[in-house]
Amino acid sequence: MPTSAPPSNRFERRRAETRRALIRAARQILAETGDTSASIQMIAERADVGFGSFYNHFESKAELFDAAVVDALEEFGQNSDDRLTGIDDPAELVAAGFRLSARMADSHPELMQVLRRRGLGHIHADNGLARRALRDLEAGMASGRFTTVDPTVALSALGGTLLSLVELRFARPDLDGDEAAVNLAEMVLRMLGVPPADAHEVARRPLPDFT
Repeated sequence: MPTSAPPSNRFERRRAETRRALIRAARQILAETGDTSASIQMIAERADVGFGSFYNHFESKAELFDAAVVDALEEFGQNSDDRLTGIDDPAELVAAGFRLSARMADSHPELMQVLRRRGLGHIHADNGLARRALRDLEAGMASGRFTTVDPTVALSALGGTLLSLVELRFARPDLDGDEAAVNLAEMVLRMLGVPPADAHEVARRPLPDFT
């Protein structure tokens, strides 16, 4: 087994690290201020890469910031999948997802600030959080757990409510975030066709352990 990677592999690894650093810098900027007018020089300095490296990976700042949002939403979606593994009830998946999202405002503030500032434009994306939410909605409709409607319409309602919950968590930190998330989850389940008593119970089931 060779003691070092071939130059081509090392080169590709460094390219990937540079791209990752630029995306990380863009995510930080979006989370802190949402201001995308930062210069490429400032972004490169924050990423600790050379100015010229930027154009080896992105054609414009708009492309970089879009990649940063997609990256954050993919992390969010993967985090949710990891935490909710083993839950088969689509209604419980939706409710638990809302409740975990409220808690992530504290545990993953950068990620959730990106969602707060730029999530609306990605509600119907074919990746990240939207893809997973659509999957769960379609499963719920196929099983009869949810009322059958156009899944993209249901996704609009679900995504808009989730973004409102995230906004509430940051705008009103004095409120009980867990309680707000439970109540919103119950309302969303009722909107999706889950009977009121059932929605009330499902929204309050114990969350899965996750460390």
